[in-house]
Amino acid sequence: MSDTTVLIVPGLRDHVPAHWQTLLAAKLPRVRSVPPLEHDKLSLAARVAAIQRELEAISGPVILVAHSAGVLMVVHWAALHQRPIKGALLAAPPDLAAHWPDNYPTPDSLRANGWAPLPTAPLPFPSILAASSDDYLASFAAATAMAEQWGSELVNLGAVGHLNPASGFGEWPQAQTFIQALDR
Repeated sequence: MSDTTVLIVPGLRDHVPAHWQTLLAAKLPRVRSVPPLEHDKLSLAARVAAIQRELEAISGPVILVAHSAGVLMVVHWAALHQRPIKGALLAAPPDLAAHWPDNYPTPDSLRANGWAPLPTAPLPFPSILAASSDDYLASFAAATAMAEQWGSELVNLGAVGHLNPASGFGEWPQAQTFIQALDR
């Protein structure tokens, strides 16, 4: 059994009971999750600091598993910190230049809270960017551009929406396959 710890980095909605990240965390032997923020929920600096606090509590190798805005948090964290990371699964990153549905923060509000510009340098660790062909928060072309900038292996998941409960995802068994690949 691997001594790698998986750190779950949820998006802006934090931990949703039926979300694949929450269900995945219940199955893994060595897992931690970035806890929800009580204040400054849109503050990128607060989100990056929360990732750093969790990583400081982990000894040994780490794989990051991020969804949606959690992907953007990881990319910003990586631009600021030097801790070795074994790999990252980056699922359904949103495009800050896209028009999002009304029930999401506006890209302008995220920019005002430090989310843009996104770092464009290659990540200092292996990563898999898993994207949907019909995600309402990012086109596949936008996800492809992010994967190219960050040096991520791009995986087209097909038409899976935003890979969240609203798109019909609870369980996502493929996440474990990606984690195992990064853990090799």
